[in-house]
Amino acid sequence: MGFIKNQLISHQLLSKMAVNEKHGENSPYFDGWKAYDRDPFHPTNNPQGVIQMGLAENQLCFDKVAEWIRKNPKASICTPEGVSQFRDIANFQDYHGLPHFRIGVAKLMSKVRGGRVKFDADRIVMSGGATGANELLMFCLADPGDAFLIPTPYYAAYDRDLCWRTGVQIIPVHCDSSNNFMITRAALEAAYKKAQEDNINVKGLLITNPSNPLGTTLDRDTLESLVSFINEKNIHLVCDEIYAATVFNTPAFVSVSEIIQDMEFCNKDLIHIVYSLSKDMGFPGFRVGIVYSYNDSVVNCGRKMSSFGLVSSQTQHMLAAMLSDDEFVDKFLEESSRRLRKRHGDFTEGLEKMGITCLPSNAGLFCWMNLRSLMKEKTFEEEMMLWRVIVNEVKLNVSPGSSFNCVEAGWYRVCFANMDDETVEIALRRIEAFVGKETEKKVVKLRRQGFSNLRISFSTLRFDETSTHTHTHIMSPHSPIPHSPLVKAT
Repeated sequence: MGFIKNQLISHQLLSKMAVNEKHGENSPYFDGWKAYDRDPFHPTNNPQGVIQMGLAENQLCFDKVAEWIRKNPKASICTPEGVSQFRDIANFQDYHGLPHFRIGVAKLMSKVRGGRVKFDADRIVMSGGATGANELLMFCLADPGDAFLIPTPYYAAYDRDLCWRTGVQIIPVHCDSSNNFMITRAALEAAYKKAQEDNINVKGLLITNPSNPLGTTLDRDTLESLVSFINEKNIHLVCDEIYAATVFNTPAFVSVSEIIQDMEFCNKDLIHIVYSLSKDMGFPGFRVGIVYSYNDSVVNCGRKMSSFGLVSSQTQHMLAAMLSDDEFVDKFLEESSRRLRKRHGDFTEGLEKMGITCLPSNAGLFCWMNLRSLMKEKTFEEEMMLWRVIVNEVKLNVSPGSSFNCVEAGWYRVCFANMDDETVEIALRRIEAFVGKETEKKVVKLRRQGFSNLRISFSTLRFDETSTHTHTHIMSPHSPIPHSPLVKAT
């Protein structure tokens, strides 16, 4: 009783923001991280621990970065070679950022887009990671109660990043697997119309391209349609392009910056890009977030706001040197794409051997994995039951689709670039063992129902009916009965 009373008194002493639950972290997406934190996998110290496959980190090219650092000791103010610049960098406080840092970021953004568009260093606004950049834009563009349209499925932490402190709302634009979750004009119009009917002021549309969690890129026609839509409605378009350099296969990445420079009519004041070095370069700990806006007022206001979340001048100094090294950046981007392509291929091929499919993708640090055939009923309750088994028994932290606001139960995001090759193999073996175990359960159940001569091949996970049982028609590929937990009967 005393504990509850103390809690109530404590809550009364805090702000409404401090005690509310709008931070969005009470979700399976974050719960999976906590499961990993409690029991982290280590190949020797804890080989039975949880493997972290819920964190979209790019760790595949750290050796290339380490090699550059060894060759460029002057880039750091903490080395004998670079210490002469310690005083100037340590005292630097201009929230515009170091000029050579902003120039380096602008060059990188252009390189990632194949040099097809140039970026103005004076339009680059710093922030503490993409999280801070997205929130900064919300503060600049919307008032509490205003809303942004966002196609589903979308990044699980947007509810926190965009809404918690700003009071902005998210209106989902529902997309589904019938067209591989592509955004349609009809879905946009329906969501916009519903918001108007509910007297909600829509201030903009936010898209992620490449998509998190889908790992897909938007084509030119779709982007042109989206730009036309926001121009007609006179609302903003925020393009989160933080995975731009993770494209590892065709089609090539197309940025909104390319679209608007080619369009005959476009109000550029409505266009804003969020970028960072967390995914493309693999530097999430550096907290380098960027707002690139074509709107002068947003740039000016954003600069003032950026003082609440600046990038360390020491970090700016080192990255300015790295990003100005054209030879290194070119080779890094090429090698990163090659390694991501190989890792994606190895991982998805491993899943396919078990009968598990993923949404076709060409970018990102993750796959959108389809486990719908596991579930007896295509419900989110069933999705969560499966997720708990995967996290607690298989010991893999993957993220359920419902935490990304997916409208269909049974999809899961699984990350593959935040670990070494050996850990990926262990993860695949765990999945294979789980598939085999669950499939055996299904075989036993079917035999009890009278299928005495059921044969199973674990190499392809195909069910074969070899008996002359009078109910062999039930084994049709279209029947719901013989589905194994993770694969469909063929």
